Amino acid sequence: MYAHLLKRLIDFTIVLIVLLIIWPILLVITIWLHFANKGAGAFFTQERIGKNGQSFKVIKYKTMTDERDIYGNLLPDSDRLTKVGKFVRSTSIDELPQLINVLKGDMSLIGPRPLLPRYLPYYTEEESHRHDVRPGITGWAQCHGRNSITWDDKLAMDVWYVNHISFGVDIKIILKTIVSVLKRESIEVAGIEALDTYRNRIKNSENINK
Repeated sequence: MYAHLLKRLIDFTIVLIVLLIIWPILLVITIWLHFANKGAGAFFTQERIGKNGQSFKVIKYKTMTDERDIYGNLLPDSDRLTKVGKFVRSTSIDELPQLINVLKGDMSLIGPRPLLPRYLPYYTEEESHRHDVRPGITGWAQCHGRNSITWDDKLAMDVWYVNHISFGVDIKIILKTIVSVLKRESIEVAGIEALDTYRNRIKNSENINK
């Protein structure tokens, strides 16, 4: 009952109320990022995989400029990440536009993080069950180490959540997430190793050790 009906109703109601309250704050942040990003815009969208393996466009605040080198290539992320962008990431403010994704039904407030389409071939059959539910802005893996845990642990936690989804578990995740954000625990601003790179590296390592 909760997973199939009440969860979506709660998501929609909470997000609608929150957006009606914080829209002035979002407007200020949007203008702030627009200028900090040197005209590159305040938002970016990216294709991700959601429930039942369906793709959608996730919305996030843009935290980097589009500055390029003399050959037209984008500069490294560390060079393009602005001071404002770093603050927005470290406080998880960059996730707020995903409330629109929740309102649309692409995402839930709580669930496995939506990942890139190119990762699909790298999931095990068990890990693919992370797509049995709507992806979330935060989730079981995010409140247990955020970016500091390995991909194997992260995906295992995603499947655990799918198998144990309940109102009580969601409340626990919300509380843990709030604590993690306030403490800014395990934030890795430069990002983590890509899943495909990680899985190929592990596979190559196993072949060498045979």
